[in-house]
Amino acid sequence: MKEYKRVLWVSCSIFALFSLLVVQFFRVQIIQGEKWQKVARMQHQLIVKEPFKRGKFFANTSLLPVTKDKKQSFVIDIPKVHLFADPYQIPQNKQTEIAEKLKDILALDIGDQQHFLKEMQHEKSRSRKMRMWVSLDERNEVSKWWYPYARKNKIASNALFFVSDYKRSYPYGPLLGQLLHTIQENKEEQTRQGLPTGGLEYYFNSFLKGKEGKKKLMRSPKSSLDQGVITKKPVHGADVYLTINHHLQAIAEEEIERGVKGCEAKSGWAVMMDPMTGEVLAMAQYPKFDPENYKQYYQNEDSIEHTNLKSICDSYEPGSTFKPITIAISLLANEELKRKGKDPLFDPCEKISTSSGHFPGRSRPLTDPRHYRYNNQYLAMQRSTNIYFAKLADRVSKELGSDWYREQLCNIFGLGSKTGIEYPLENPGFVPRPGMQNPNGTLEWSVPTPYSLAIGYNLMVNSLQITRIYCAFANGGYLVKPTFVKKISKTDEQGREEILFDNKEEQRLDQFKKILSPYIASEVMKCLKYSVQYVGSGNLADVYGYSIAGKSGTARKIVNGKYSQKNYFASFIGIAPVQKPRFVLLVSMDEPKPTLKHGIGYMYYGGKCAAPVFREISRRSLEYLGVAPDNPFHYPLGDQRRKVEKTFWFKESQELKKLNEQWNGQ
Repeated sequence: MKEYKRVLWVSCSIFALFSLLVVQFFRVQIIQGEKWQKVARMQHQLIVKEPFKRGKFFANTSLLPVTKDKKQSFVIDIPKVHLFADPYQIPQNKQTEIAEKLKDILALDIGDQQHFLKEMQHEKSRSRKMRMWVSLDERNEVSKWWYPYARKNKIASNALFFVSDYKRSYPYGPLLGQLLHTIQENKEEQTRQGLPTGGLEYYFNSFLKGKEGKKKLMRSPKSSLDQGVITKKPVHGADVYLTINHHLQAIAEEEIERGVKGCEAKSGWAVMMDPMTGEVLAMAQYPKFDPENYKQYYQNEDSIEHTNLKSICDSYEPGSTFKPITIAISLLANEELKRKGKDPLFDPCEKISTSSGHFPGRSRPLTDPRHYRYNNQYLAMQRSTNIYFAKLADRVSKELGSDWYREQLCNIFGLGSKTGIEYPLENPGFVPRPGMQNPNGTLEWSVPTPYSLAIGYNLMVNSLQITRIYCAFANGGYLVKPTFVKKISKTDEQGREEILFDNKEEQRLDQFKKILSPYIASEVMKCLKYSVQYVGSGNLADVYGYSIAGKSGTARKIVNGKYSQKNYFASFIGIAPVQKPRFVLLVSMDEPKPTLKHGIGYMYYGGKCAAPVFREISRRSLEYLGVAPDNPFHYPLGDQRRKVEKTFWFKESQELKKLNEQWNGQ
């Protein structure tokens, strides 16, 4: 009986223990299964995020038939890795040796070795970032050393591991730097999205962004350093196809740099635009901004301004480049008066006295570079006389009023408003308003304001605004909408392209506003042609073999509330060629030194420092685009092909010369 009870007790005990074991098994496997699976995964697996490629920026290769099907990237993402350590698995007595070896392989300094040691001493952490942006070759060198070392010292091979990433890279270096900008080195921690520093990277960030995938790594001494299984594929960002041509951009940047150094200017820039479509073909600036080294610019007060795209973000008083707009406004006034049944304000061929520069409200008379008693529209543009254009403005404001004058500037030519270009922080400029006061209590628009406006003072414009107005002169009177973008698209896993945004020419052209009649546009072009050819103020912009129209400008800058006698803003804007315009090009030089160069003159004038840069950019660009010379007898002195009397501008220039002699003497 006692033996029976003992067996029963033992059996019940075993059964109870077994039941407890089953209950515990049920609790661990079923009730708490997810919890312990997570703990196990943390001990043996590491889930890392699989990086995505940020969208690229592509150049416009459609300008030439031989390149239209080729792709050329301004920006790409190249594969890199970040080196991580698992301090939990690195023995303390091996930390110094490992840090020293990594320093040698990666060619780093003693500070990096100390950083490695510090990171490996976080024993409670399973993942510490040791080094960012390790190249694939460097990764291979580390792996080559690490695997045998880990086996020999019985250390888990995944105690050091790499996490893949993509780094922004620039095949053309600083080319187009201010327009593109870049992303910060340290990405957003949770989403791993790049943080743009500005420019197109910022403007198109919503398109360029992608989505991370996931990758599972095993923690095992037998696992290779980069072994893993992708559990969720990354989604790459969309690509932006620009209107900027890489070859034209390189030409513009080379010549702008040469021009800035030649006249010792503070900075300089150029804008090239297709007058028919509004597509920006090149946008150069010097000093340059190198996206690869963006930190250096933002850490230096002297260089931070060079991160801005001055042609869009800065505004200035344009000076004489504004005079063609005064001609257009005066001709618009003639049309307005004709609609009202009144006589026109002036005739382009009218003989107007320019002997006196006295105008109402001005304490000082206006002056001209040279004294001429009489001028008409064409002579005035060729000589860039201030008095003539002020007299036109005087007639317009007296006959039609200040409000009408301002309406033409703002509602017709779009001044005082942003162009809508795809770029952040565009400067809208400034046009004075009748009846409004400045902060100091003076009127924005006073009695002498029209005379200042006529010659490009007392208003502010950005380079893009003035360029698209000249496009209207070149294309017959349409105000184009500037753009940097041809299309935005992304490619799926099967290689199929999905168009997210298509900036079709037909749709864009239908949106262009007709602001000038063909007659007014042709009259302004005629004036601009006289300004360049033969003896015009912009003759240094002339490109042999081609017909060129354009205008130089030299404006004094305001320093401490007064117009400076030493600081100037010089520019030249032109159209090439005149017969079938291929582009409008604006060249600006900010604060060229007022030095005197033998055979040229004072270098602060737009016709002296900006016009030659226009010439070289235009010459090289026309050659690249394969544009045949349309003025084949126009060659320099001494060239046997030179036959001035056969050039398309010679007869008209001779007639102007004779007229000037009749009115003003030799």
